[in-house]
Amino acid sequence: METSLRFSGDSKALRIHAKEKFPVDSKTFLQVHGELDTKFGAPSYFSAVLRHFYPDISASLGLGLQYNKNDKLRYSVRGKAAVPMSSNGLLNIVIKGRCDVDNEFKERKSIGAAEFSWSVFNFQKDQDVRFKLGYEILDKIQGLNVM
Repeated sequence: METSLRFSGDSKALRIHAKEKFPVDSKTFLQVHGELDTKFGAPSYFSAVLRHFYPDISASLGLGLQYNKNDKLRYSVRGKAAVPMSSNGLLNIVIKGRCDVDNEFKERKSIGAAEFSWSVFNFQKDQDVRFKLGYEILDKIQGLNVM
């Protein structure tokens, strides 16, 4: 299970994020993740996505459901591709996008982002760390994650 602490300026709250992947076959898995908002002490987000990986082009495509405290239930389609920037694959440029629709298929939200991702294995004994610096293209929001 991956866990991380996240902070965003829009909510001004620290969120605890957890993600787990359950294999379906060698290139497909069910990914579930959620967030706990420490400001309210309640879950703020939950998602279940069936993702298929295309290793020849370092890309994935996913279909799923998500629930958040504001928009309630939504359906989603997402895609992601990584371009390695180092020979060991630990530094990448990641391009990703997502389109969500409400449960009545009337309202659509799209998101596109580009980010640098740097993985450090055994940062501490048996603990890996990933640093992400990115930019959300449509809303023009920059972000930093340490996971």
